[in-house]
Amino acid sequence: MSEPLLQVRDLNQHFKVSRSFTVKAVNGVSFDIFPGETYGLVGESGSGKTTIGRSIIRLYNPTSGSIKFEGKEIAGKLDRDTEGMLRRDMQMIFQDPMSSLNPRKKVGDIIGEGLDIHHRYVTAAERDDVISQMLSKVGLSPAHAERYPHQFSGGQRQRVGIARALVMNPKLIIADECISALDVSIQAQVVNLMKDIQESTGCAYLFIAHDLSMVKYISDRIGVLHLGYMVETGTTDEIFANPVHPYTKSLLSAVPIPNPEVEKRRKSIAYDHVAEGIDYAKGTEHQLEGTHSVLATDEELARWTA
Repeated sequence: MSEPLLQVRDLNQHFKVSRSFTVKAVNGVSFDIFPGETYGLVGESGSGKTTIGRSIIRLYNPTSGSIKFEGKEIAGKLDRDTEGMLRRDMQMIFQDPMSSLNPRKKVGDIIGEGLDIHHRYVTAAERDDVISQMLSKVGLSPAHAERYPHQFSGGQRQRVGIARALVMNPKLIIADECISALDVSIQAQVVNLMKDIQESTGCAYLFIAHDLSMVKYISDRIGVLHLGYMVETGTTDEIFANPVHPYTKSLLSAVPIPNPEVEKRRKSIAYDHVAEGIDYAKGTEHQLEGTHSVLATDEELARWTA
């Protein structure tokens, strides 16, 4: 296997609310993303998924831990060259396509902003040509470059957000629940578009989502988050075929089955880490088969695998 494109080790992201209270949003999270793969990050609302994505791309300054992108440390203070590399080679697709697009700018200027900042063209005609090609790649018309964001539907605005991320030809794209606000039919179109773009460009995705069926479809490996801890990680087949952590089992049990007869008999598994006496802070990472690992104490792991 090639060297990881992104290495995250013991990432902590804490937010001090007052003198006596600190929100510990992310605690000791570690994972790798390899070139050309999709790493799915799942968990309930408030588990720390978006915070991890924003910390990696440095919208937040990490409290502690290591983040290496293409072998360079990006968790600490960034010098000009490293920051330029990070802004060129890592992009983010935000959850809400309307709030992340400047309503005062035309779509062509929104997509071309990265080209302007990093001087990726020689003439204005070359710039317009790159923007037109990118709009066509995401299924929009080059004529849409002259429109404003409010003139598009939700799915079209999300395609604009994807085009803005892709125009820099990045090596890693952080997709922060980029399909959660879309209709189901549009979700399928956007995810298929992302898979096609990945095949043609070779970029890697950190795919943050709630929808486990969609994560199963697009991801090569999956990490399960709960209360800021990475409780289980492994390949898609390992997680779905042999979940070990009770929180992972509860998530999978809640996925609807598209068969009325089977769905009537499906029972969701309730999970309460307090009632079960699980203390994430005392757990250690146990390596199972292959890349499959779980956060647990020795006693918890023995109980779950008995």
